[in-house]
Amino acid sequence: MALTAVIHKIDLQIADIDRHYYRDHALTVARHPSETDERMMVRLLAFARHAHEALSFGKGVLGASGESSQEVEPDLWQKDLTGAIEWWIDVGLPEEKQIRRACGRARQVVIYAYGGHKADRWWEQNRAGLERAKNLTVINVLQETTRALAALAQRDLHLTCTVQEGDMVIGDGETTVQVELTVLFAPKP
Repeated sequence: MALTAVIHKIDLQIADIDRHYYRDHALTVARHPSETDERMMVRLLAFARHAHEALSFGKGVLGASGESSQEVEPDLWQKDLTGAIEWWIDVGLPEEKQIRRACGRARQVVIYAYGGHKADRWWEQNRAGLERAKNLTVINVLQETTRALAALAQRDLHLTCTVQEGDMVIGDGETTVQVELTVLFAPKP
């Protein structure tokens, strides 16, 4: 018997003062059986940080197994009205080849790496090849942040996210998580 995705209903209220973006999102997030609460919450963090009416969840984990390389989708993406990919956002520690392919398909690519020492090793192994990309940003989400976010995970969530002067806070009304991000690589302006 095949395991099915667990559906999470998330009400996300975003106040991004830096971008002047204030909006409520009613999200339905499918968590693949192989996906942890930690990874799902990092996907949600990435959504909140890049929120836009055209930003949507891709197949991500669901699309990565068994599909041809042309069909792989990111965890999140935003397309313009012509269908061109403006933002390609992945969570985790993707292979360098996959990231380079994404950089060729999208205007901007963002990787949210997490996993503590494992993420540090991944960056050191892939850094030289990835630093040549002109449209890539790599962000490390500190392990304390991902664990605290995972503790918030429930099937029905009501979250608020505030972004001000680069600082990000996510809370559920009882618990507040100060999001700690480290930019490992960003394109030169």
